[in-house]
Amino acid sequence: MDAYKSHGGNFIDTADMYNQWVEGHVGGESETVIGNWMKSRGNRADMVIATKVAKMDRRPGLSAKNIIAACEESLDRLHTDYIDLYYSHEDDQTVSLEETLGAYAQLIAQGKVRYIAASNFTAARLRESITYSENNNIPAYIAVQDLYNLVDRKTYETDLASTVESLGISNIPFYGIARGFLSGKYRPGVTEVDSKRAAGAREYATDKGYAILTAMDEVSAAHNGAPLSAIALAWLRSQSSVSVPIASARTVPQLEEIVQVIELTPAEVEKLNSVSA
Repeated sequence: MDAYKSHGGNFIDTADMYNQWVEGHVGGESETVIGNWMKSRGNRADMVIATKVAKMDRRPGLSAKNIIAACEESLDRLHTDYIDLYYSHEDDQTVSLEETLGAYAQLIAQGKVRYIAASNFTAARLRESITYSENNNIPAYIAVQDLYNLVDRKTYETDLASTVESLGISNIPFYGIARGFLSGKYRPGVTEVDSKRAAGAREYATDKGYAILTAMDEVSAAHNGAPLSAIALAWLRSQSSVSVPIASARTVPQLEEIVQVIELTPAEVEKLNSVSA
């Protein structure tokens, strides 16, 4: 995180449920690490922090009671009195929009949350939620966070992209480098990769996936050998409904790759579009 900030990075994305899937963890560990870091560095005002509610085992769903309690717990772990961007981590159709969005409106009025966003919603439900907010003059979701990258385009482009654009909001996509596959580490014949996400990344190890890497190699060569991770994120930035992509780094060398901002030419974007369609 120190290295990230030294490069001018200021936006960190997390969730209350990170990393409850790790043995011995219960959720909240990621927020705690981030909060302790900001407290020790005294840099909270410099950072933009996004976190989420609804998928933590101990705090499931989008009831008003749960949102408000989860928010207080996230604030405590993050050592802050406000969250810049607070996501509904998944939809909860067992709760009325009035209750869910009303709870967010309350938190925003109290200054505990600045903006709200949605993750893993259908296009129809996203539109319904934003329409409800607009009709009732309460805060609305300003962004979505959904899976989108060069090897995983279909779901977002089929279901959500046009809706996101028509609503005047944007996607802050996760898995921007496809669990590491688009870093170029996974090649034909490579059997071992040192990564926590290796199993998930290997689902992209197909003829099409390798063809995408080959095209990315060609684009990289035209940019002085820029890291493929940077090329993957540059492609996402070129998409009209994307504001900023999310990528994870486990080490400083990985960070050094993803912080590089590459500007693709229209021809390079089209090359990548064609091979990944």
